[in-house]
Amino acid sequence: MSKPLDGILVVSFEQAVAVPYATRLLADLGARVVKVERPGVGDFARHYDSACGEVSSYFAWTNVGKESLNLDLAHDRAGEVVARLVAAADVVLCNLSPGAAKRHGLDAGTLRAGRPDLVVGELSGYGEDGPYGGRKAFDALIQSEAGLVELTGDGDVTARAGISVADIAAGVQLQSAVLAALLSRARTGQGATLRLSLFEALAEWMHQPMLYAAGTGTAAPRSGAHHPSIAPYGPFPCRDGAVHLAVQNDPQWRRLCAEVLGRAALADDPRFGTVADRVRHRAELHAELDFGTWAAADLLAALDAADVPAARTRGVAGLPDHPQLVARDRRRDVTVPGGSVTVLRPPVDSDTWDWTPGAVPALGEHTEHVLRTLGYPAEEIAALVENSSCCGGSGV
Repeated sequence: MSKPLDGILVVSFEQAVAVPYATRLLADLGARVVKVERPGVGDFARHYDSACGEVSSYFAWTNVGKESLNLDLAHDRAGEVVARLVAAADVVLCNLSPGAAKRHGLDAGTLRAGRPDLVVGELSGYGEDGPYGGRKAFDALIQSEAGLVELTGDGDVTARAGISVADIAAGVQLQSAVLAALLSRARTGQGATLRLSLFEALAEWMHQPMLYAAGTGTAAPRSGAHHPSIAPYGPFPCRDGAVHLAVQNDPQWRRLCAEVLGRAALADDPRFGTVADRVRHRAELHAELDFGTWAAADLLAALDAADVPAARTRGVAGLPDHPQLVARDRRRDVTVPGGSVTVLRPPVDSDTWDWTPGAVPALGEHTEHVLRTLGYPAEEIAALVENSSCCGGSGV
């Protein structure tokens, strides 16, 4: 089955998570993604941890199905390789620093001067101007600057979110913008320059708490895994785990009291009469909701029977074996350097294309192949990939 981005070439000068995640999403849709990496070093996210063969869990997640090209941008022959890549590309993405991008001719102005049909995406930490324009930016720093850390945690204890939400926000929005630009180009013949910052990507996701704080005069209180403005809404311990309740309205509250607890009168307790009342009296409410003698599976079954929203509180290590994912055949094995890992297929299914995962590339694995597709003859490829040249294994 053909994919919607079959025939689209994406060239990416990328590091870490945000742009690699965007290009992985584009690869999922059929784009050919050439990942440019420095010889002998590569994307520094390759070695964040050692969970997946010879590469990190971050790298295995964000680089499925790509081609890795060794290219030392500082080498005097790199410019000609970049020129051929850009000439062949439909999309060029970059999250080098603005200064490094301009130094190597990878800024949008330079790239699109001779290719007005090219789609160019640039990711920065905070944007190129403003008082933060020159600051380094990583996911946890962005979470702090955008106010997410203030909201996350319990009581006086703050915490960063447990996943790279700023990177993910930026990656998803960059992919969406690239798709829109390609659609526009198909109609007009004109490409686009796309600029995105990690900070503004996460700031977009912070709209609801920002509006809440503006409207109430204070940020929502930190409440751990419980909801700051709805109760009971959070995990409640059972004898063999926990069940997460999400009681959002009075009918659900009354069914919980009558059909699960067998205490219909509790629903009329004035401390718990409305959602706001239950939030104000959260500690007393939780004292009434004692499920310590229940087995989690039995409690969940009772809640389902009463049509009260709930879920098991599970560990991340068991996610690949979640019964819903297993029943829906969402798991796939992917080759990584030094082994294989189980990943989850993309969450969107289509009746017109399918997803077949490609391998996670070893550093420089596709260098000779990419150079051949750019028209280099065999003898010149051999010269370029020598250790002392721009596409070699050890860099210069």
